[in-house]
Amino acid sequence: MKPKAPIPAAAELSCEVCGQMPEPPKTRLTVANVAVMLPIELLVHALVVQTHLPYLAKVLVLTLTATVLVIWVAEPSAARILRRWLHAPALRHRRRLGAAPALWRARTVLRDQPGSLKKITRSLALLDANILSIHVHPVRGGVMDEFVLSAPGELGERELLDALEDGGGRHPQVWPTTALAMADGQTKALSLAARIAATPGELPLAVAELLSARILDPGAESAQLPGETNDAGTLLKIPTAWHGPITFYRPGEPFTPAESARAHRLAELAEILAHVPATEEGIRPATAQSS
Repeated sequence: MKPKAPIPAAAELSCEVCGQMPEPPKTRLTVANVAVMLPIELLVHALVVQTHLPYLAKVLVLTLTATVLVIWVAEPSAARILRRWLHAPALRHRRRLGAAPALWRARTVLRDQPGSLKKITRSLALLDANILSIHVHPVRGGVMDEFVLSAPGELGERELLDALEDGGGRHPQVWPTTALAMADGQTKALSLAARIAATPGELPLAVAELLSARILDPGAESAQLPGETNDAGTLLKIPTAWHGPITFYRPGEPFTPAESARAHRLAELAEILAHVPATEEGIRPATAQSS
């Protein structure tokens, strides 16, 4: 099997749709055009000046020739020969972005015994992956550790999965994420609780935001979801008194016991508030009663 030829560095910048390269900086494009056109211009001038044409004819020939050479020869040649130099700033910027640390969310099941976390931390450290946050969820057969990782940009999903398995993790899963994953889960739940306290009817949307899931239509609840079953833990049903059961769906990312507990507590809060009158005449401020 023949090895694949390496892709030119500049070709990485080409558009995936139209195949065109981005516009290079004007200064570099001007310098490249002058560098390619100057030798040709000098040669053309030398040939035309030696002719016995009238002065006006020489000017006309030089003008037309220079215009044709710029359009047909200079600009295409500069774009082809000096492509790497023309796009050097964009290439450097792309390499910096590629080398920048990327954020990942990871989950794996560990044995509930001393040293398990230390072993998986050492395995991630070999990849220069830094653990930014960790949450532990008790599950059957051990504990599920949920990490937010900062890893070098060149690392991919496969390398992280291998590191989690080498560290003793079972059923590892990783997803690319953003800095929003650093938001504390309890703080987010409290913020959404305040939102429900103001408007209990916001419960479905608030829980969907909390879980980063979508609300499943009641008619589609019994439909077979591709590649997902209830056993996969990707369906979560929240009972409510006035909405009826609300089912949430998050493909490829099972709900943790902590997430399920927070969602149920928000549903209980909404149900309590929905039965509390907005104002009660029997309640008076303490100052008013004392007076």
